[in-house]
Amino acid sequence: MSEGSSSSGATPALSRYESQKKRDWNTFGQYLKNQRPPVALSQCNCGHVLEFLSYLDQFGKTKVHIEGCMFYGQPEPPAPCTCPLRQAWGSLDALIGRLRAAYEENGGSPETNPFASGAIRVYLREVREIQAKARGIPYKKKKKATNKGNEESSSSTTIHFS
Repeated sequence: MSEGSSSSGATPALSRYESQKKRDWNTFGQYLKNQRPPVALSQCNCGHVLEFLSYLDQFGKTKVHIEGCMFYGQPEPPAPCTCPLRQAWGSLDALIGRLRAAYEENGGSPETNPFASGAIRVYLREVREIQAKARGIPYKKKKKATNKGNEESSSSTTIHFS
């Protein structure tokens, strides 16, 4: 057994959420370092976050039809097209939630949290609406549950900003 593989004294395994949050936080930190000039976390603002979200689109896997596409508004198009792949709204929404939490866990103040900015909420709302239209999927805002039996009306991926 090599020195680093001993399980005695090891920290407990992180949950999937905590692992994703740590990975996302490190990825965002690396993104800031790679900017020209590099951006210190203390200087980060919602503009940097919006640029990061746009940068991530190149790694997306969700087909988002453009308005001129013959498949625009069709949830299941019958053939391939050249429309771009993007990050799915739900993925971005969850990512922002994890980064928002990581920012504060790493010493950032809730009052200066760039991930909790109104501009980020607007961006996510616009992405959700654009993707829903492009795929022909109507997005209806979920109503708050009025009784305990109606659990499907609340979503675990919804981020509530204060």
